[in-house]
Amino acid sequence: MSLYEIAFAGQIMPGAQAEQVKENLARLFQADAQRIALLFSGRRIVIKSNLDAAGAEKYRATLERAGAVAIVQALDAQIEEVELAPPPVQQAVVAPAAPAAPAATSSRPGARVIPRDEYMAAFADVEAPDFGIAPVGSDLQEHKPDAQAPAVDLSQFSLAPVGSDMGQAKTSPATPAPDTSHLKLQE
Repeated sequence: MSLYEIAFAGQIMPGAQAEQVKENLARLFQADAQRIALLFSGRRIVIKSNLDAAGAEKYRATLERAGAVAIVQALDAQIEEVELAPPPVQQAVVAPAAPAAPAATSSRPGARVIPRDEYMAAFADVEAPDFGIAPVGSDLQEHKPDAQAPAVDLSQFSLAPVGSDMGQAKTSPATPAPDTSHLKLQE
């Protein structure tokens, strides 16, 4: 089944008026003037993609009735053939034995990845690093040296003697209480 896409590059049907086509497309797509102006910018804009032949013809006919020239283009979908690796050979388990280190039997460094299913069989030849487990309490990060204090030159500064004036605003002496001796209370 072929798939198609519908595009528009700002071309109108012969004999159609540009303003009328813009109004028709605005109604058809329920779009504002800015989006319609983008459609008529001259660039090829894909309106709909992955349509079957009947759907593509329906879009083309609708755009043609609105006065616009629709570009119908077949999508060339290249399907890549993927070959799966054969499934792993199932081995019969006779008795639980001590686990052997896969890295010891391998000629290359690192652990060998054993696939669990057909999907993971594609990764059978991947080299995995042979990480071990650190003992409890060991430090897993490399030690970073302590940060050095910055060298700041403070020789231009000095300390003032205790009780000296450091430029604070001086407080004014307390003002005397007002004289109220001439005031009398009437009964």
